[in-house]
Amino acid sequence: MAQSQGWVRRYAKAFCKGFFVAVPVAVTFLDRVACVARVEGASMQPSLNPGGSQSSDVVLLNHWKVRNFEVQRGDIVSLVTMGHKNRYVKVPRGHIWVEGDHHGHSFDSNSFGPVSLGLLHAHATHILWPPERWQKLESVLPPERLPVQREEE
Repeated sequence: MAQSQGWVRRYAKAFCKGFFVAVPVAVTFLDRVACVARVEGASMQPSLNPGGSQSSDVVLLNHWKVRNFEVQRGDIVSLVTMGHKNRYVKVPRGHIWVEGDHHGHSFDSNSFGPVSLGLLHAHATHILWPPERWQKLESVLPPERLPVQREEE
């Protein structure tokens, strides 16, 4: 009986050691390096969720890439949750203008204005689910979305 208690005690001790190492490492990885997120709704159609409500794409969000604000026009990004209806808006230095692909269904800068770079959460890099849509996400800027003439300060 004492021998079986020793085995259980060793197993519990090894489990606790592994748990208290693995959980902080996993949480840090998911918070600082990358995580997975489900894309819901029509705001990013046709790039994401092309099937509409029948399916939801699951994407890899790269937190590391946005640490130095390495984003380009056309990149798909995730923002920390936070109205402009003007046609032309000057975007202040240190801010970005974000728009969803499906203009009638997007809650984006057309609704809330320029976004501080500090609210940039992650850069979507790959579609992970469903398997038939596995692919790297490329930065695409539709031709009708060219920027208005830039003013240099």
